[in-house]
Amino acid sequence: METEPLIKLLSWDEARAHASPIRFTVFCEEQGVPREIELDEHDSASLHAVVFEGGTPVATGRLLPDGHIGRMAVLKGWRKRGVGSLMLQRLIERAKARGYPEVALSAQVHAVPFYRAHGFAEEGSEYLEAGIRHQAMRLVF
Repeated sequence: METEPLIKLLSWDEARAHASPIRFTVFCEEQGVPREIELDEHDSASLHAVVFEGGTPVATGRLLPDGHIGRMAVLKGWRKRGVGSLMLQRLIERAKARGYPEVALSAQVHAVPFYRAHGFAEEGSEYLEAGIRHQAMRLVF
C-alpha cells in the first residue's frame, strides 16, 4: 500500500451501506453463507470498523459489546496487503480503551495463523458455523 488506508469506527447506521456489500461479497458469494443469516441482531449493538482505500470501502469488522471481534472481511483484491491487520489492531485498541480485559473471536480455520500472529490463542476444538470450520480464539491483555 502506498498510502495508509483510512479506518473509520462507526455505528451500524453509519456503517451499513459500506459494510454490508463487503460482507455479502466475502461471506455469501465467496464462502456460501446464506444471505439471510449474514446480518444479525448484533450489528446494531456493535462498533464497526470500515477500511477505505481511495474512498472505496475494502474491509470491515465489528466489536461486540461483550468483547468479541467478528465479521472480519477483506475484499479479495486487498488481502495480504496489511488491511486486515490494521483493522484488527484498531478494534483491539478500542476494546482496550473500553476497559475489556480480553477479546475473543471465532476464526475460520484458514485464518488461525493470521490471528495467532496478532497474539490470539486457540481454545477448544474446531467446530462448524454456517458450514465453515471455525476455531475459538482469545487474546488476554
